[in-house]
Amino acid sequence: MDDYKTIIKKQTMSYIQKLSSAVFVSAMLCTGVRAQEDPHRFDPPWNTPPKSAVEFTIPGINNVPDLYGDIENPQLVVFFAGNQFMCLDDLLEGFKKKHPEIKRIFAETLPPGILAKQIEGGSLTIGNLRITHKPDVYTAGEGRISSMKDHFNRIETYAYNELSLMVPEGNPKGINALKDLMQANVRVSMPNPAWEGIGRQIESSYKKAGGDALHQAIMKKKVEDGSTYLTRIHHRESPLRILLGNSDVAPVWTSEVVYQKMIGHPVQRVVIPEQENTRASYLAGKLKNAPHPEVAEQFMDYLTSDEAKAIYRKYGFETDQ
Repeated sequence: MDDYKTIIKKQTMSYIQKLSSAVFVSAMLCTGVRAQEDPHRFDPPWNTPPKSAVEFTIPGINNVPDLYGDIENPQLVVFFAGNQFMCLDDLLEGFKKKHPEIKRIFAETLPPGILAKQIEGGSLTIGNLRITHKPDVYTAGEGRISSMKDHFNRIETYAYNELSLMVPEGNPKGINALKDLMQANVRVSMPNPAWEGIGRQIESSYKKAGGDALHQAIMKKKVEDGSTYLTRIHHRESPLRILLGNSDVAPVWTSEVVYQKMIGHPVQRVVIPEQENTRASYLAGKLKNAPHPEVAEQFMDYLTSDEAKAIYRKYGFETDQ
């Protein structure tokens, strides 16, 4: 029987096959072969894209929801932990209003582990696009920021979050607790612990709720038989799998459920009790080698302001206030 790391590698390698299937469905739609329902009806970008002379977002093919704003000659570059994508429209608009001289901001909302590798290596490629921008500010969970503390000359805590279970509206499988995720007929969408901090925190909650037996059932047995799906990108995948009927339940940050309901998607929340839950702290670090140090300082001030904290609370995060 394969070990845990081997299973994750196998799941990751199968991603290409799934991409091929997605492209095939898109091709069917483009050639006039209609599916009963549009498979891209819930596709991101869920944020408001910037206005351009030409709009060329093609569902399922040309859609890059985790890169934001102006990639050419930005005055500020921010690498955000991926689960905060829903806050970016309000945050960047609010910051620009306070600093109208700042017109061009580029931001990424990829998994913090991927962003950390990008910082270390100096580049990232998505499709045919190679990005070599150095960030001014990087945000992530407390553990990740602490492990990279030598990169920063200023660190601030600005928000918190807790775990919930996301299920389809009506909760057809009757899922009420973490222990229900070990049932053979329950399909789980699980953040990949290889690059998402939430994955490791959810694993901790599995052990709190049901010990090693629950953890092994979900993260080994069900990964092997395919009923636990490990995400390839980040938090966007789990809501999509729930919405499209590919998974029955997804452990997510509470903010994820709040946001999906806010934009009218048919999901609901199952509360995880405090004794089984995990609370995350989100920290921002200003890079020592920030390309735009003065603007970075201004953004750090804004991120810890009452206005920014109100934005985070709007989307289901917690703050000190």
